Amino acid sequence: MTKQEGKRALRRFRMLMSGICAAAALSCPAGAQNAQPLDQRFLLGIGTHQGLGGVTSARGYVPSIAIKQMKELGVTSFRDDFPWSDFELPGKRLGFNALNGRLETQIRTSGVVPLLILGSNHHLVPDSDPPSTDEARQRFVAYAAAAAQAVAMRRPIFELWNEYNLRARTEPLFTVENYVALARLVQPVVKQAVPAAPFVIGALGDDPGWKWTDALLKTDLLRIADGMSIHIYNHCSSPQGRTAAEAIERLQNLHQRVAQATGNPDYPIYLTETGWPTPNAKCGVTEQLAADNMAQIILWASTAGPWLKGIWLYELKDSGTKASELEDNFGIYHFDNSPKPAACSVRESWSFIRGSLKATRSIPAPGVVQIRSESGAETKLALWAETPAKRFEVRLKNTEPHAEISYVCQQAPAPAAGAWTALSTTPLLVSVQGTAVPDIEIRPSN
Repeated sequence: MTKQEGKRALRRFRMLMSGICAAAALSCPAGAQNAQPLDQRFLLGIGTHQGLGGVTSARGYVPSIAIKQMKELGVTSFRDDFPWSDFELPGKRLGFNALNGRLETQIRTSGVVPLLILGSNHHLVPDSDPPSTDEARQRFVAYAAAAAQAVAMRRPIFELWNEYNLRARTEPLFTVENYVALARLVQPVVKQAVPAAPFVIGALGDDPGWKWTDALLKTDLLRIADGMSIHIYNHCSSPQGRTAAEAIERLQNLHQRVAQATGNPDYPIYLTETGWPTPNAKCGVTEQLAADNMAQIILWASTAGPWLKGIWLYELKDSGTKASELEDNFGIYHFDNSPKPAACSVRESWSFIRGSLKATRSIPAPGVVQIRSESGAETKLALWAETPAKRFEVRLKNTEPHAEISYVCQQAPAPAAGAWTALSTTPLLVSVQGTAVPDIEIRPSN
């Protein structure tokens, strides 16, 4: 076997193992996870809306309050729109101004990584929604270059457009070909302005059957991009499908498609929107289930491997006050900035897992997930029921004397070692010194 043949064989083997692990939900640790703590190789982000709405946000977003909330949560990134129409004023004047001042302030003072969406049309540029002529594309490229240069010192990530594929369902100009043509022009100028900034394509919205996604994967665009992004929601699924488990399954499905298309099982993927709204309406979940789902997906992320570069929860605060309005109720905080249960859940689950050096996922009983994480001298376990419909009881045997046992954000007394205790969608967290962990017994309770 030649050296080149050996490399190809190793790549095929890695792809096979990656597929087996994802398909069978096996405990397959990612070797690359041992080098750095999770928070140095993975971004936990939040969606904000400083870039939309002009000088004063009708959604109630204020940079100083948003930054305070991001610090409370401990997130390491935010994602926001960087609209073309606000950055390029009449006369082709490009730059920050009063219309995007809130966004500039948050980029400059938040202290976290900004993931910025290059996109939307310009009301003064014909054929710009989407850019589909040479003139419109060149105007967009000029905006993208200037926008990248304006934030070059802030360690940005750039994402091209937002849910482009959703408009393809009804608008004939939103084609894969038009998207690829724009991306090929934008990528070189962004990389020239900020060589180290990842240029991410996709921002895929819901794509039944993966038709638009697969068409994009058949192009050569992923060769010049630094990653692919996707949005995953399930709040309008049947009640039993409104879970973190379903979102994770779809994310792993995309991972396998991208790995197969690129020949690289570690090709970067960014989950740039996911979340669960809490309206009093048909689509939505309770505030507690939203909190539990977010905790679960954060804890699971420690096991995903180097292909997953980050998760951005949508969104930081409610965008309105109508209890029945879906889009008003995605926030981790309410519109008045008071916290929902998710604020504590995101903070505690991220604090628990962010130092992980190595983590594995297993299924100790049907319907129960276990995450085992190692972080130097400490070993941690997280356990939960995958769906609200199934409840369990768990008993931890042979518990170390100094083991810490608690539920995420649970105000009740911690369960006693050796006693049967309830296990629901709210993760149970166990921390012990060293590598010895308690034996676990699980039994159904309904």
